[in-house]
Amino acid sequence: MPKKPSSHNAQPAQIHELKITLRGSKPPIWRRIAVPSDMRLNDLHNVIQVVMGWKNYHLHQFVVHNRQPKPTREELASLGWQERHERLIICRYRCWSDPRMEVEGAEDERKMRLCELAPAVKSKFIYEYDFGDGWDHQIEVGKISPPAEGVKYPVCLAGEFACPPEDSGGVWGYYEKLEVLKNPKHEDYKDTLEWIGPGFDPERFNLEAVNGELAELRSGKNRRVWGPYM
Repeated sequence: MPKKPSSHNAQPAQIHELKITLRGSKPPIWRRIAVPSDMRLNDLHNVIQVVMGWKNYHLHQFVVHNRQPKPTREELASLGWQERHERLIICRYRCWSDPRMEVEGAEDERKMRLCELAPAVKSKFIYEYDFGDGWDHQIEVGKISPPAEGVKYPVCLAGEFACPPEDSGGVWGYYEKLEVLKNPKHEDYKDTLEWIGPGFDPERFNLEAVNGELAELRSGKNRRVWGPYM
């Protein structure tokens, strides 16, 4: 008797095409992905980590902001810890994270699906990663459609520029380091090169390699996304 196909490999009923852009990056560091519309946010977190190139070393959350503008980096720097915390909290309307992280005010990301959070084309939300460095990703729905025949999801469709290295000080710190690397006479050149690694290319994005990692994620072989808990 032939084996019944597992639901793990079944084609989803509907697909969300998402544009992920690292906020503050110039030129923009971005990825375009297609994922099942009914994907839970904990699984979307894993996909984002892979396609962007992060290592899952830090806390994360999905956020829908209210109309209160998020304070700038300069404004936050002028505040005490408690005031800074309160300013960031009031900017959130709702947020979702891994309950093991105990992020204040966050709902369980396993109980929210992408199609509920972003039900229409042009729906937007934020994925925040590493609350210290403050890597904020704007995510916008570009298309909602039936799955393409023969395509396995999730899949990365396109992207540009390398992911910044972990713990590089946020967007501003990252670009400062790139400026240092342009000048071998800079006093911090040697230390920065040793820290970032001689093979790092800020303009490189390997679509084939990213989709190879997504294939491992689909098969359950990719374990690095659970680094903090292993």
